[in-house]
Amino acid sequence: MRSVIVTGGSRGVGLAIARTLAAGGYRAIAVARSENAALIAASDEAAAVGAGEIVFRAFDLSQVEAIGEFVRGLRAEFGAPWGLVNNAGLGTDGLLANMHLSQIEALIRLNTLSPIVMTKYVARAMMAAGEGRVVNISSIIGSTGYSGLSVYGATKASLLGFTKSLAREVGRLGVTVNAVAPGFMVTEMTEGLGEDGRDQVIRRSALRRLAEVEDVANMVAYLLGDGGRNITGAVMTVDGGNTA
Repeated sequence: MRSVIVTGGSRGVGLAIARTLAAGGYRAIAVARSENAALIAASDEAAAVGAGEIVFRAFDLSQVEAIGEFVRGLRAEFGAPWGLVNNAGLGTDGLLANMHLSQIEALIRLNTLSPIVMTKYVARAMMAAGEGRVVNISSIIGSTGYSGLSVYGATKASLLGFTKSLAREVGRLGVTVNAVAPGFMVTEMTEGLGEDGRDQVIRRSALRRLAEVEDVANMVAYLLGDGGRNITGAVMTVDGGNTA
């Protein structure tokens, strides 16, 4: 069974990705600081179906210095990973002029530094195996911008540059690297926009609806599967046509 590491896999987009991958026959290794009822239920559901599985491994991804040891432990337990989905991240908003330095540093540490270091250690195993898939979860904010999300936007833009450059580094060794850029979705984050804000986003979208977490999960599964065999260095936008 192919193993895929999914960071931030206990809720939201990460949990949807873990569910979809397990249904497709993968072992989804959900990495998060703590387990919750939703993740336990998803794991039990996957076990009942019997196609793939969801396993939880606790880790605080802000502890960047410990990532190497953590990845070595996963490799010893599950073998060389087929895939890595860098999904974990903070969505902290706020005007730059008012943001505390600690908030800025926390966003950059978890949204940019952590996935880069995580990929460093996971990609080594993929390169040795001569195959593997890396998917970075970015955001349309990384290319369009949004008032009050300047630091968040900077971290998501950094993943796009990282994706394109790394794809060239490891492609000759059989490893693909792509990014998925979701738009505003039906999640906890869009609840903060309020009804008027959500309606405005919907009116701007070609399909007149918000994307859902399952849409992002299906795109990730596509990139990890046979369909993504010759796709690398790409940014796949899932936003209902908001940026069309």
